[in-house]
Formats: sequence, C-alpha cells, structure tokens
Amino acid sequence: MAIELLYFARVREAIGRSAETVSPPAEVATVAALVDWLAARGGGYAEAFADRARVRAAIGDGFVTPDAPIAGAREIALFPPVTGG
Repeated sequence: MAIELLYFARVREAIGRSAETVSPPAEVATVAALVDWLAARGGGYAEAFADRARVRAAIGDGFVTPDAPIAGAREIALFPPVTGG
C-alpha cells in the first residue's frame, strides 16, 4: 500500500523534504507504528521523530491520534503541535 506522506514545519526541516510516497510493511498498522518505522530510517527521520509526544498527524482532512489505523489511508500529514492565539 503506497501512502503519500506530507511533512510540515520542524518535521520537514529535519527530514529535508516536504513529501514522499512510502510503502510501509504490513505490520505498520497505526500512525504510531508508522512514525516508529520512519524514525528507524535514521538521520533526519530519527531527528524529526525523536520526541514522539511532539508529533501530530492528520489522515485526509482530520486530525488523528497515534493509535489511529492507517489502512486505506492515501495521504498522511505529520507535523509538530499547532499553537495559536
């Protein structure tokens, strides 16, 4: 299953790209497992996802929790927490 990943802000800067298409292995079934799989790539990925508590995700147009399943997802965005005033 190919998934388009979109990276924003600090995540994009650490990885050095704004998007890529990946095909994670079947055992990568949740957002948390996807982030772990990406971090295991090392380099900028390890840096971007070192603090899992500071990574948020959206599948399609909706924010999701780390335990959200990724089956059937075509696009997942990964980004730091959003603050505003």
